[in-house]
Amino acid sequence: MTTVLIVDDQPLQRVGFRMLLESTDEFTVVGDAENGAMAVRRTDELHPDVVLMDVRMPGMDGIEATRRIVAAGGRSRVLVLTTFDLDEYAYAALRAGASGFLLKDARPDELLSGIRAVAAGDAVVAPALTRRLLATFTRSIPVGSAQAAADPRVSALTEREREVLSDLATGRTNGEIAEHLHLSESTVKGHVGRILAKIGARDRVHAVIIAYEVGLVAPNG
Repeated sequence: MTTVLIVDDQPLQRVGFRMLLESTDEFTVVGDAENGAMAVRRTDELHPDVVLMDVRMPGMDGIEATRRIVAAGGRSRVLVLTTFDLDEYAYAALRAGASGFLLKDARPDELLSGIRAVAAGDAVVAPALTRRLLATFTRSIPVGSAQAAADPRVSALTEREREVLSDLATGRTNGEIAEHLHLSESTVKGHVGRILAKIGARDRVHAVIIAYEVGLVAPNG
Protein backbone atom coordinates (compact mmCIF):
# COMPACT_ATOMS: atom_id res chain seq x y z
CA MET A 1 0.00 0.00 0.00
CA THR A 2 1.48 3.35 -1.08
CA THR A 3 0.79 6.27 1.25
CA VAL A 4 0.22 9.71 -0.26
CA LEU A 5 0.07 13.26 1.11
CA ILE A 6 -1.90 15.67 -1.11
CA VAL A 7 -0.74 19.29 -1.19
CA ASP A 8 -2.83 21.89 -3.01
CA ASP A 9 -4.32 25.24 -2.04
CA GLN A 10 -7.58 24.43 -3.84
CA PRO A 11 -9.98 22.38 -1.66
CA LEU A 12 -11.81 20.92 -4.64
CA GLN A 13 -8.53 19.81 -6.19
CA ARG A 14 -7.55 18.04 -2.96
CA VAL A 15 -10.91 16.31 -2.81
CA GLY A 16 -10.66 15.24 -6.43
CA PHE A 17 -7.21 13.72 -5.97
CA ARG A 18 -8.34 11.97 -2.80
CA MET A 19 -11.35 10.45 -4.52
CA LEU A 20 -9.19 9.19 -7.38
CA LEU A 21 -6.54 7.67 -5.13
CA GLU A 22 -9.01 6.09 -2.75
CA SER A 23 -10.90 4.50 -5.66
CA THR A 24 -8.03 2.00 -5.88
CA ASP A 25 -6.80 -0.53 -3.35
CA GLU A 26 -3.11 0.33 -3.75
CA PHE A 27 -3.04 3.92 -2.46
CA THR A 28 -3.89 5.39 0.92
CA VAL A 29 -4.22 9.15 1.43
CA VAL A 30 -2.70 9.79 4.86
CA GLY A 31 -3.46 13.50 4.87
CA ASP A 32 -3.49 16.75 2.93
CA ALA A 33 -2.11 20.27 3.19
CA GLU A 34 -3.11 23.61 1.73
CA ASN A 35 0.31 25.29 1.59
CA GLY A 36 4.01 24.54 1.63
CA ALA A 37 4.62 25.12 5.32
CA MET A 38 1.85 22.72 6.24
CA ALA A 39 3.20 20.21 3.70
CA VAL A 40 6.61 20.22 5.39
CA ARG A 41 5.07 19.72 8.83
CA ARG A 42 2.71 16.98 7.72
CA THR A 43 5.42 15.15 5.81
CA ASP A 44 7.55 15.14 8.96
CA GLU A 45 4.61 13.81 10.97
CA LEU A 46 3.18 11.27 8.53
CA HIS A 47 6.21 10.09 6.47
CA PRO A 48 4.19 9.43 3.30
CA ASP A 49 5.74 7.47 0.45
CA VAL A 50 4.79 10.20 -2.02
CA VAL A 51 3.97 13.89 -1.61
CA LEU A 52 1.72 15.07 -4.44
CA MET A 53 2.86 18.70 -4.52
CA ASP A 54 1.21 21.71 -6.13
CA VAL A 55 3.76 24.35 -7.11
CA ARG A 56 1.99 27.67 -6.92
CA MET A 57 0.54 28.26 -3.47
CA PRO A 58 0.32 31.33 -1.23
CA GLY A 59 2.95 31.66 1.48
CA MET A 60 5.58 28.94 1.15
CA ASP A 61 5.29 27.57 -2.39
CA GLY A 62 5.83 24.03 -3.56
CA ILE A 63 9.45 24.67 -4.54
CA GLU A 64 10.60 25.68 -1.07
CA ALA A 65 8.47 22.96 0.50
CA THR A 66 10.09 20.38 -1.79
CA ARG A 67 13.56 21.68 -0.92
CA ARG A 68 12.88 21.35 2.81
CA ILE A 69 11.30 17.92 2.54
CA VAL A 70 14.24 16.57 0.53
CA ALA A 71 16.79 18.26 2.81
CA ALA A 72 15.22 16.55 5.82
CA GLY A 73 16.52 13.27 4.44
CA GLY A 74 13.35 11.27 4.94
CA ARG A 75 11.98 8.59 2.64
CA SER A 76 9.18 10.72 1.22
CA ARG A 77 9.50 11.51 -2.48
CA VAL A 78 7.90 14.51 -4.15
CA LEU A 79 5.87 14.45 -7.36
CA VAL A 80 5.14 17.98 -8.56
CA LEU A 81 1.93 18.95 -10.31
CA THR A 82 1.88 21.95 -12.63
CA THR A 83 -0.50 23.58 -15.06
CA PHE A 84 1.95 23.96 -17.96
CA ASP A 85 4.63 21.58 -19.18
CA LEU A 86 7.09 24.48 -19.53
CA ASP A 87 6.28 26.06 -16.19
CA GLU A 88 9.54 27.51 -14.84
CA TYR A 89 8.35 26.66 -11.34
CA ALA A 90 8.33 22.98 -12.23
CA TYR A 91 11.96 23.18 -13.34
CA ALA A 92 12.94 24.85 -10.09
CA ALA A 93 11.11 22.16 -8.13
CA LEU A 94 13.09 19.44 -9.90
CA ARG A 95 16.33 21.17 -8.95
CA ALA A 96 15.01 21.37 -5.40
CA GLY A 97 14.76 17.58 -5.34
CA ALA A 98 11.38 16.60 -6.76
CA SER A 99 11.29 13.19 -8.47
CA GLY A 100 9.40 14.51 -11.47
CA PHE A 101 6.35 16.41 -12.57
CA LEU A 102 3.00 15.83 -14.20
CA LEU A 103 0.41 18.15 -15.62
CA LYS A 104 -2.70 18.75 -13.56
CA ASP A 105 -4.83 17.76 -16.52
CA ALA A 106 -3.11 14.38 -16.85
CA ARG A 107 -5.45 11.44 -17.29
CA PRO A 108 -6.30 9.57 -14.09
CA ASP A 109 -4.30 6.53 -15.20
CA GLU A 110 -1.27 8.74 -15.93
CA LEU A 111 -1.43 10.27 -12.47
CA LEU A 112 -1.73 6.89 -10.79
CA SER A 113 1.13 5.50 -12.87
CA GLY A 114 3.25 8.52 -11.99
CA ILE A 115 2.67 8.12 -8.27
CA ARG A 116 3.36 4.41 -8.56
CA ALA A 117 6.64 5.05 -10.38
CA VAL A 118 7.85 7.65 -7.91
CA ALA A 119 6.99 5.42 -4.97
CA ALA A 120 9.09 2.66 -6.59
CA GLY A 121 12.10 4.96 -6.81
CA ASP A 122 11.80 5.96 -10.44
CA ALA A 123 11.35 9.44 -11.82
CA VAL A 124 8.47 10.89 -13.81
CA VAL A 125 9.44 13.20 -16.65
CA ALA A 126 8.36 12.37 -20.18
CA PRO A 127 11.47 11.58 -22.27
CA ALA A 128 10.33 14.04 -24.93
CA LEU A 129 10.47 16.84 -22.35
CA THR A 130 13.82 15.93 -20.79
CA ARG A 131 16.12 17.89 -23.09
CA ARG A 132 13.81 20.90 -23.24
CA LEU A 133 13.45 20.85 -19.48
CA LEU A 134 17.17 20.57 -18.69
CA ALA A 135 18.07 23.19 -21.30
CA THR A 136 15.96 25.71 -19.42
CA PHE A 137 18.28 25.82 -16.43
CA THR A 138 21.61 24.60 -17.81
CA ARG A 139 22.23 26.94 -20.74
CA SER A 140 25.15 28.65 -19.00
CA ILE A 141 27.03 25.44 -18.19
CA PRO A 142 30.20 24.90 -20.26
CA VAL A 143 30.53 21.55 -21.97
CA GLY A 144 33.75 19.54 -22.15
CA SER A 145 34.78 15.97 -21.51
CA ALA A 146 37.86 17.08 -19.51
CA GLN A 147 35.69 19.12 -17.18
CA ALA A 148 33.22 16.29 -16.79
CA ALA A 149 35.94 13.72 -16.13
CA ALA A 150 37.45 15.92 -13.42
CA ASP A 151 34.21 16.52 -11.59
CA PRO A 152 34.14 14.34 -8.45
CA ARG A 153 30.51 13.45 -9.05
CA VAL A 154 31.33 11.50 -12.20
CA SER A 155 35.06 10.79 -11.97
CA ALA A 156 34.42 7.34 -10.45
CA LEU A 157 32.30 6.20 -13.40
CA THR A 158 33.65 3.66 -15.86
CA GLU A 159 33.67 4.55 -19.55
CA ARG A 160 30.59 2.37 -20.10
CA GLU A 161 28.77 4.01 -17.20
CA ARG A 162 29.55 7.44 -18.66
CA GLU A 163 28.06 6.28 -21.98
CA VAL A 164 24.93 5.07 -20.22
CA LEU A 165 24.63 8.34 -18.28
CA SER A 166 25.06 10.35 -21.48
CA ASP A 167 22.26 8.36 -23.11
CA LEU A 168 20.13 8.75 -20.00
CA ALA A 169 20.59 12.50 -20.22
CA THR A 170 19.13 12.60 -23.72
CA GLY A 171 15.89 11.10 -22.44
CA ARG A 172 16.42 7.54 -23.63
CA THR A 173 14.63 4.76 -21.78
CA ASN A 174 16.51 1.67 -20.56
CA GLY A 175 15.32 -0.22 -23.63
CA GLU A 176 16.52 2.52 -25.99
CA ILE A 177 19.88 2.73 -24.22
CA ALA A 178 20.24 -1.05 -24.52
CA GLU A 179 19.60 -0.90 -28.25
CA HIS A 180 21.95 2.04 -28.77
CA LEU A 181 24.83 0.52 -26.81
CA HIS A 182 24.14 -3.08 -27.87
CA LEU A 183 23.50 -4.28 -24.32
CA SER A 184 20.71 -6.23 -22.66
CA GLU A 185 18.08 -4.17 -20.87
CA SER A 186 18.90 -5.89 -17.57
CA THR A 187 22.56 -4.89 -17.99
CA VAL A 188 21.53 -1.28 -18.58
CA LYS A 189 19.33 -1.38 -15.49
CA GLY A 190 22.32 -2.59 -13.48
CA HIS A 191 24.49 0.19 -14.88
CA VAL A 192 21.87 2.80 -14.03
CA GLY A 193 21.66 1.57 -10.45
CA ARG A 194 25.45 1.76 -10.04
CA ILE A 195 25.56 5.19 -11.65
CA LEU A 196 22.97 6.57 -9.23
CA ALA A 197 24.94 5.19 -6.29
CA LYS A 198 28.30 6.48 -7.50
CA ILE A 199 27.20 10.02 -8.30
CA GLY A 200 24.88 10.32 -5.32
CA ALA A 201 21.75 10.85 -7.40
CA ARG A 202 18.30 10.39 -5.90
CA ASP A 203 16.85 9.11 -9.16
CA ARG A 204 17.10 9.33 -12.94
CA VAL A 205 16.02 12.99 -13.05
CA HIS A 206 18.71 13.95 -10.56
CA ALA A 207 21.26 11.94 -12.56
CA VAL A 208 20.32 13.81 -15.73
CA ILE A 209 20.66 17.16 -13.95
CA ILE A 210 24.14 16.18 -12.76
CA ALA A 211 25.13 15.07 -16.27
CA TYR A 212 24.26 18.51 -17.61
CA GLU A 213 25.74 20.40 -14.66
CA VAL A 214 29.17 18.78 -15.00
CA GLY A 215 29.18 19.28 -18.77
CA LEU A 216 29.00 15.60 -19.72
CA VAL A 217 26.39 16.50 -22.33
CA ALA A 218 25.24 19.73 -23.91
CA PRO A 219 21.72 21.08 -23.29
CA ASN A 220 21.28 21.68 -27.00
CA GLY A 221 23.52 18.88 -28.22
